[in-house]
Amino acid sequence: MEDQQRLEEMVNELNMYKSQADLLQQQVEAIQASLAEVGILESTLDDIKGKKSLEAMVPVGAGSFMNAEIKKTDEIIMSVGAGVAIKKSVEEAKETLAFQKEELNDSLDKMMSNLQKISQIVAQLSPQAEELMRKVQAGQTQQPM
Repeated sequence: MEDQQRLEEMVNELNMYKSQADLLQQQVEAIQASLAEVGILESTLDDIKGKKSLEAMVPVGAGSFMNAEIKKTDEIIMSVGAGVAIKKSVEEAKETLAFQKEELNDSLDKMMSNLQKISQIVAQLSPQAEELMRKVQAGQTQQPM
């Protein structure tokens, strides 16, 4: 009976670690999406550098767009969080993006490290749980009825 209880504890522990790994994986994907958005904005800012005006597709709702001309390309309105946006020069915006990118990469590195640790723990516990399960099953088949 002691083996059965230990097996249940190991299975619960494995399930907990797998749930944590799933959550971390979702967070990793969200950070990767944010990094992609930052990369697109950096590329856009590089593309408009030195241009007096340019044409762009502007979203107008319901998946629809209109052609528009951007006449002022030396400033950008950037979200700084909490529903607040401020006007910045292109260079200031690039500095902000560099800082955001660094923070996102740091977070990504930490999450990937944690994910790796959890994966190692699961890899260690799984064979132990399987062995204990075989032992419990063998013990159940040997018991007289």
